[in-house]
Order: sequence, then structure tokens, then C-alpha cells
Amino acid sequence: MKKMTEFKRHRRLRNSAGMRAIVRETELKTADLVYPLFVVEGDHIKNEVSSMPGVYQISLDYLEEEIDELLKLGIPSVLLFGIPEEKDEAGSGAYDPEGIVQKAIRQIKQKTSELLVIADTCLCEYTSHGHCGLIHNGDVDNDASLPLHVKTAVTQAEAGADIIAPSNMMDGFVAEIRQGLDEAGFAHIPVMSYAVKYASAFYGPFRDAADSTPQFGDRKTYQMDPANRLEAMREAQSDIEEGADFLIVKPALSYMDIIRDVKNNHPVPVVAYNVSGEYSMVKAASLNGWIDERAIVLEKLTSMKRAGADIIITYFAKDAAKWLQEN
Repeated sequence: MKKMTEFKRHRRLRNSAGMRAIVRETELKTADLVYPLFVVEGDHIKNEVSSMPGVYQISLDYLEEEIDELLKLGIPSVLLFGIPEEKDEAGSGAYDPEGIVQKAIRQIKQKTSELLVIADTCLCEYTSHGHCGLIHNGDVDNDASLPLHVKTAVTQAEAGADIIAPSNMMDGFVAEIRQGLDEAGFAHIPVMSYAVKYASAFYGPFRDAADSTPQFGDRKTYQMDPANRLEAMREAQSDIEEGADFLIVKPALSYMDIIRDVKNNHPVPVVAYNVSGEYSMVKAASLNGWIDERAIVLEKLTSMKRAGADIIITYFAKDAAKWLQEN
């Protein structure tokens, strides 16, 4: 009998569902997920975002119902975005102690201590021009904007936020916010920095949801060039040195290499933001019957974990939690 050529039998570890499960290297859990919420001024408002099927802007009278659903599903965290009734050039609604996000934080905390509340700390939803800071000579004034971001963070912490998540990409924003929180008596509140945030085309649907489209120009002078990798490492290192406790990479799908680089180089939790465009593309394909939405979403979120993400911010959190319970 002719001797077979020697080769590796990798399929031995794939030959049954039980075998595949016992050797699985990456596990996606509901506890990994953060659900973004868009809260608006007014009453009896539940507006579905046209470009994000299944995602809603809700008024505070619907917030308790939303929180009940998240708790039932076992989703441990929310990321809050606010849409005010009025906007101005300085984005004053962001740091108003009675602003929409501050009200939402207090309402959630009065209802439950089980849910971690992460406050997005930026001005873009609140400025009349849609940019993330004060405008001077047609561009965002970095240093003049920082005190407003600090005021926003402090009012959010005073309202009861568990984590402050500054997303403005100003130079020095983590250092200033960390100092501001410490001086205000919130040294125990961690900072989840949007450390690596690219000037991405994947954000389009979010701007519908948050009503934050820039009224002129773009955000390329403060968000990163998608072509750059080493710059991401410099941004992450700066934020660690300035006091960041978590590092966000945004977007996720086209930036898996960056997620892995950040994870390999920094011993803090890494957060992948599965952004609106990534969500909407899957939803559109699913609604057209072109893909298996459940299989695609779970594969995609698992790949983010495999790339190095410890936490995933995703609009699919509710669906993913239901599917994971069924598995």
C-alpha cells in the first residue's frame, strides 16, 4: 500500500459543533456591548432615523421604556447623545446643567444603578455650525474650545455619568478634561477617549440621527486621515499620557489593523465603535434580502473582538443580545 504524503489534519478540530465550540478562540458576549441612545427635547417623540432603520430619536418620556428593554436584554452600558431644541455658536446646550443629556443621565440613575451611563462629550450636536468647537477665522479654535469641553464633562459627571467619553479630537482634550474632573471632585470618573477617530465617510447616517452635519467645510483639520496608521499610534499614546482610561477606535470595520495595533501597544481597554454607516449598509442589504443579517452581524462583531476590541459600541446591540441568548 502506497504511503500517503504527510500533512497536518486541521479538520480534526472542526468536525462537530461541540468540537468547534471547545476550541473557539474568541467569544462575543452581551457584556461586551454598548448601545448608543439619541435623546431629544420634547414629549411623545419617537422618530425613526430614516437612514438607520430600527434606530430612534426618543424624548425623555420614552426613556424608561428603553432602559427596561436594555436591562431585560442584559446590555450593561449606554452611550448618550443629545439633540437640543436650540443651538448656538458656542454649543451652550452641551454644558447646560439642565441640558438634554444631563436630564437623561439623572433620569436613568434615578431608575437604576445597574446600567453604566457613558456620556458623549462634544459640542457638534449643540453648535449652530455643526463643528466640535468654537470657530475662529473659518476653523475650529483648538485651545479656546477646550474649556467648553471641560465644562461639558463636569456637568455630565455632576448629573451622574459613570464614564466621560470626549469625542472632539482637539489636541490636549484628555489632559484638560482629566484635570477639570479632578478639580471638580470627580477623580474617580474614568475617561473613555475617542483617541483614534478618523475623518470617515461612514459617519453619514449618524449625522441624520444626531442632527450634527457641519454647515460648512468638514472635520478633516481635527479628525484623522484614513490613510494614516502611525499617526493613530501617536494619538493613542498622547491620550494615555494625558490620563485616558479607555481608548476608542472609530470606525471599526475598515480599521481592524488599527484596533490590533492599539491593543498590542496599550494595556488599557480598547473600544471599537461600529459606526452608523457600517450599521446602515448591513440593514439595507438585509432589507433587500441580499444577506443573512444575523450571521453577518455576529460575524462582524466577533471579528472586532478578534482584532483586539474589549468593548464594542454598536447600534446592533439589542439584536445581537437577542441572538446571543438564542445561541
